[in-house]
Amino acid sequence: MGKVATDSCLFVIFGATGDLMHRKLLPALYQLMQDELLPQRCRILGVGRDGELTDDRFRKDARVALGNAGLRDKHRLDGWCAAHLEYLGIGAGGPADYARLIERMAKLERGDATSGNRVFYLALPPAVFPETIEGLGKVGLHQGRGWTRLVIEKPFGHDLNSARRLNALVHRYFDESQVYRIDHYLGKESVQNLLAFRFGNALFESAWNRDHVKSVQITVAEDLGIEQRARYYEDVGALRDMVQNHLTQLLTLTAMEVPAAFEADSIRFEKVKVLRSVAPIGSDAVVYGQYGPGHAPGRGKRKALAGYRQESGVAARSPTETFVALRLAIDNWRWQGVPFYLSTGKRLARRATEITITFRSPPVALFRTLDGCITRNNVLVMTLQPNEGFDLSFEVKSPGENFTLQTQHMDFRYAEAFGAPLAAGYETLLREVVQGDLTLFVHADEAEASWRLYAPLLRRRRTLHFYPAGGPGPDAALRLMRH
Repeated sequence: MGKVATDSCLFVIFGATGDLMHRKLLPALYQLMQDELLPQRCRILGVGRDGELTDDRFRKDARVALGNAGLRDKHRLDGWCAAHLEYLGIGAGGPADYARLIERMAKLERGDATSGNRVFYLALPPAVFPETIEGLGKVGLHQGRGWTRLVIEKPFGHDLNSARRLNALVHRYFDESQVYRIDHYLGKESVQNLLAFRFGNALFESAWNRDHVKSVQITVAEDLGIEQRARYYEDVGALRDMVQNHLTQLLTLTAMEVPAAFEADSIRFEKVKVLRSVAPIGSDAVVYGQYGPGHAPGRGKRKALAGYRQESGVAARSPTETFVALRLAIDNWRWQGVPFYLSTGKRLARRATEITITFRSPPVALFRTLDGCITRNNVLVMTLQPNEGFDLSFEVKSPGENFTLQTQHMDFRYAEAFGAPLAAGYETLLREVVQGDLTLFVHADEAEASWRLYAPLLRRRRTLHFYPAGGPGPDAALRLMRH
């Protein structure tokens, strides 16, 4: 990881008129080329259903999207869009449509030194993954004169059976070494720094076990609601949307053993071992919630916030969960007896992604006979967003004659230490795709192991605990965490 990508290639992005393309992929590809982390010879062919959209209109829309992403140099943006972007309307995706795709790709590859290297990126709704993969495979686009790579967005499947079917279809045409199942959380610098923190510091890795750790809490809190995504969110809910992928990835990176080498196969092997070691999740270890009407956090007159069932496109009696809290047990030598708490929710009081390690108290309460000498647990908080960094609490004696303890904190912030903002997740992952580095991507076995873990929860009847928008979440979740 971290090398400059020297191979030029053709990016063929399905779903090129969608939100993901505009908000994430275009700004990431533009920035990578500006920073010379991707060759200028790379070309981008956007593919969509709109047969009336022209190259010029596609480029104009791209310029608007790049401007919305905070990129303001109009002259440079115009030049980049004209040099790198083209569009093809593929209609319903029949054989004739894919024949036109092959023709358009051949034309681009004749005119540019892309060496026949291709990235097919499925920035699509999951329901159309199978037909697109089948379409590519049937016309032979799964192989070419250069390398060919397939990037699949999450969620990978809707449950265990659909993930297995999707894997089987992918493997009918593509080798696993060609497949990049993307979870943008794994591209965040702060997530990669979790590995550096653990395995680059013997002080912490030696204490990273049941002898020293009391509990682990992984939190992905969002202050936003569903943001015009009702159609998608009603079908998936928080468990599928966040827990099965993002939080589970953070769980495996936090809990895994030291890999044999810092490369894809070794790291993926250890992550799968963690998932296979998680004990079945009891019904008393899960809390589901849904946000109701509330108010934005803050002082004074606060903005009123709609409840989930009042959002446009949501059913009046929707059973979809917008919050999940879980207690997991990992039955292995390192973590036996240490509870892992996972929680995520929308419309909470603050936006934060954190991993909190609470260490055990000293085995003997040495200062118990002294007034004011309550010894508190040392706590390590790894903040992945926003304001990425680490905080460690520890106990010191307060100045004065009386012997009293006081909790103090050491903190580290990446922005203060390195100045420049951390790279966005998609920039890192797109560069890794071109480099052919699979370390930060999800293996087929890992995707299925994750679904297998949560499959029983999907089948059980669930009780919703309502919480006000802008608050801390359901009281039942707070009780679960305290337990």
